[in-house]
Amino acid sequence: MADRPSILIVEDDHHTAEMLAAYFEGQGFQVFWAAWGGAALRMAQEHVPDLVVLDIRLPDIDGHKIDGYEVCRQLRTQRHTEHVPVIFLTERRERIDRLSGLELGAVDYITKPFDIQELRLRVRNALKRSRFETLVDPITGLAGAPLIDEKLAALLSQRDWAVLCVAVDGLDKFAEAYGFVARDDAVRALGLVLSNTAFEGGAAPESAFVGQLDANRFLIVTGMARLQDLRERLGVRLKQAINYFYPARDRRARASARPLLILSLGAVTSASGQFESAEAIRTAAMKSLTRL
Repeated sequence: MADRPSILIVEDDHHTAEMLAAYFEGQGFQVFWAAWGGAALRMAQEHVPDLVVLDIRLPDIDGHKIDGYEVCRQLRTQRHTEHVPVIFLTERRERIDRLSGLELGAVDYITKPFDIQELRLRVRNALKRSRFETLVDPITGLAGAPLIDEKLAALLSQRDWAVLCVAVDGLDKFAEAYGFVARDDAVRALGLVLSNTAFEGGAAPESAFVGQLDANRFLIVTGMARLQDLRERLGVRLKQAINYFYPARDRRARASARPLLILSLGAVTSASGQFESAEAIRTAAMKSLTRL
């Protein structure tokens, strides 16, 4: 997240939109404004905001009806925007409306007329939660890229370390076939396999560090003494587990009849060469990947 957070206001009432824009710009935000759903979705793709304030009732444009619920739904189906916090700001007060918004993944629901100071505090709280979530992956709960880079940077002054890299390819096709929930379940299951394998047998918490670089790549940092054993056990566990990433109805299907998930495993160690940065270690680990 940038030092100057960005907020996308999706509101068709010009007076309300201008008031919100002026207020949040005065609070140090970079503000974008869209008056209808299609424009909001385009803006969110061109410049991913840190937070969205979204009205439910939005106008039809050229016969296309994209209300706030649909905007939120589409934001949640795009990888770049699926975790952007959304606050509904609307005149709708019915319980069913509130539940519908929260079921779509909105972090808050505020009804009009509203107190601007209350909205500011709710925006602040949502951004604080979002900043924390960037440190851990929201699906697996594993350490995210910032914490991984800290761990790798610390290795530069250490000896006898090893970094294992695990990747799963084919998740986009998997999601097309089974849906995003099934994809997230598969990624979550993979994260559990890695964590359980790294710490099984009573291994001390400090003996390994497990993190998730992005949607399909994971790293395990450990000592060179554990590398061979951990690598072998990971290979076995991953081959055993991959069939269970699929929905039960397809677990006995031929591989050619279902979207293929490809697992790769690699490793780099302190003996692999001179590394000048965390990025260099990360790049070397990813280049070491070979298909299981």
